[in-house]
Amino acid sequence: MKDKLLILNPGSTSTKIALYNRQGVLWQEDVLHERQILKSFATIEEQFPYRLQKVKKVLDYKPYKPDELAGTVGRGGALPGARSGAYVVNQKILTALSERPLTPHASNLGAALAYAVAHPLGIDAYIYDPVTVDEMIDVVRITGLQEIRRRGQGHNLNMRAAALCYCREKHIDYRHTNLIVAHLGSGITLSLHSHGRIVDMITDSEGPFSPERAGGLPTYPLLAMVEAKPDRLTALQRRLRQDGGLADLLGETDVRRVEEKIAAGDRQADLVYQAMALAVAKSIATLAVVVNGQAEAIILTGGIAKSNQFCQLVAERVDFIAPVTILPGENEMQALAEGGWRVIDGVEQVNVYDWLPDCPQTGV
Repeated sequence: MKDKLLILNPGSTSTKIALYNRQGVLWQEDVLHERQILKSFATIEEQFPYRLQKVKKVLDYKPYKPDELAGTVGRGGALPGARSGAYVVNQKILTALSERPLTPHASNLGAALAYAVAHPLGIDAYIYDPVTVDEMIDVVRITGLQEIRRRGQGHNLNMRAAALCYCREKHIDYRHTNLIVAHLGSGITLSLHSHGRIVDMITDSEGPFSPERAGGLPTYPLLAMVEAKPDRLTALQRRLRQDGGLADLLGETDVRRVEEKIAAGDRQADLVYQAMALAVAKSIATLAVVVNGQAEAIILTGGIAKSNQFCQLVAERVDFIAPVTILPGENEMQALAEGGWRVIDGVEQVNVYDWLPDCPQTGV
């Protein structure tokens, strides 16, 4: 009986592998990869045979029967022109993610890993809610320079899963409501869900600073930094993406440690923590005006949403817009499984990817 799904989620230093049935997870294995081994590969795409070997090794000893699989589901990756929901993995997806991903990221291997397991078994492989889901409406794309357009990119899998979970618990139709979702993690991104579509987003390069990201910065001082040390652009990019935010301001990336400092009377830690919460609140308010303030709820999710202290700092500033609901954690594996079952059970229609390699990367 084909009543199992294999879930594959490649991250920067690990590959998560899990077997699900319709009731939930049966087992999960998180394979950690040594950084030195990963550094030996010139590109992320070159990691594929190594990671596939690790996946197969896990499947060799875990309780797993290939003939029970209804399908496989991989992490979405930086797929050009992606919409929300499920895609059946085809050659165009594999080509796009190996040759023309919007950004280099380990999640780009998710489709290839899922396909490598599924294809020999004669079953379909899927990806769900890629990180580059871009359904933004035209008016929010415009910036003050014609060469630059805003585009969607963020923690779509977890944010959309949180939105669907909220609607399920409240018996609300996702296709007929407005929700604002903030993913609070090492990077912070936010999304506006309106009538079944993510119509606007705030990425981690334009929104709040976070434990590791510098977030949106005043452009003139940033340009001055680049001009002062043009030969150190790569180092600056790392500072913006990995060593910014709380790491730069407080020397900490774990909000639990920051809260310990605050409890011990560290006034600077308190100020910075409040500033990060305020930045999240301001971004929520920015998204709210796109739908004229008509939001059903504001949802806080991600790892930092486990902190009552931080959520309270955000909620007290935005609950005038809409009620705040907290759905903590990063439930990527479960979200991938639930999305896969919705497609297999006919509850949700699968997308067929038709982007061509010679097309410009203009989003949707």
